[in-house]
Amino acid sequence: MRLLKRPILSIVNNHLIDYPTPINIHYAWNFGFLASICLIIQILTGIFLAMHYTPHVDLAFASIEHIMRDVNYGWLLRYIHSNGASMFFIVVYVHIFRGLYFSSYTKPRQWVWVIGVIIFLLMIITAFIGYVLPWGQMSLWGATVITNLVSAVPLVGDSIVTWLWGGFSVDNATLNRFFSLHYLLPFIITAASLIHLAVLHQDGSGNPLGIDSNVDKISMFPYFIYKDLLGLLVFIIFFSLFIYFSPNALGHPDNYIEANPMVTPAHIVPEWYFLPFYAILRSIPHKLGGVVAMISAILVLALLPWIHGTEIRSSRFRPVYRFLYWTMISCCLILGWIGGMPVEDPFVLIGQIASVYYFFYFLFILPLLGKIEKFLLEFE
Repeated sequence: MRLLKRPILSIVNNHLIDYPTPINIHYAWNFGFLASICLIIQILTGIFLAMHYTPHVDLAFASIEHIMRDVNYGWLLRYIHSNGASMFFIVVYVHIFRGLYFSSYTKPRQWVWVIGVIIFLLMIITAFIGYVLPWGQMSLWGATVITNLVSAVPLVGDSIVTWLWGGFSVDNATLNRFFSLHYLLPFIITAASLIHLAVLHQDGSGNPLGIDSNVDKISMFPYFIYKDLLGLLVFIIFFSLFIYFSPNALGHPDNYIEANPMVTPAHIVPEWYFLPFYAILRSIPHKLGGVVAMISAILVLALLPWIHGTEIRSSRFRPVYRFLYWTMISCCLILGWIGGMPVEDPFVLIGQIASVYYFFYFLFILPLLGKIEKFLLEFE
């Protein structure tokens, strides 16, 4: 009892041991815990990689090769970090889609959801600037294409691009800035994650039925801690398959060629986890319109607590919503496929149709469906 009076031990006890947890949550609720594990892995491996990395255009690519070939277990650190980014996004995407399926963004957890969207946006920025650091062909040209999008901002766009670059092209100053930001942002994500967790624990976790479960809760330890550990074991096995057997499967082959500003790759594409948003960007011919649409595709998620038009949370009681939910998942998969295809017909048309449906789903289907369901319930 004396130990629990100490502040740190009391916090751990309240949030990890005696924390009241709905008795009916299942393994879909593991992914928040797995996301925190991924963040810890990325920070630790990133710190050790930074000890051997040189943020200079003449030495960056060579320093990566040095890490891979000369540093003890450097190859392991590099593969854990590079594949860890993909694992992080896989876990977070499942976490987001679980929230969409069970309407975890509804009151009283609306701010938990909004903070989560902010974390997701910070993750995207961190992953993008991290992709530039190896200074391969796709690093250089991906950075050039994406940073150039800022020039679409009226009046000040060109000045912002020059500030981002630190000059008049993606060069040494750009690489130094990106390295500094890539080192800083994970700690900001950590702080945001702690706020995310604190706000969640203020009202408690949701549950698959979407009902008030305050009267039916048990302590997190040992029941759900063991469940999280089992999920972690499965995740480590899945992660290890990529690290040891197919470490380069999720990367682009052109990024294993040193950056050359005189040679443009035939097809510039970002990492796989950016492809749906990249497809939305490319679907609009107007440059500024494409940038606005891409950013809006992320920010629209933050509006869901206020777009949602029904008090019924769980899709288990909403068969029409459940069907439409899977059409949205299919739309996201199609956008991911289109994002990796050349900018030509029929891929452009398919991307435009999928982009329209993406926004139509969130801005029209969700609020209207909620009102229709509410009317039918009152009618009955």
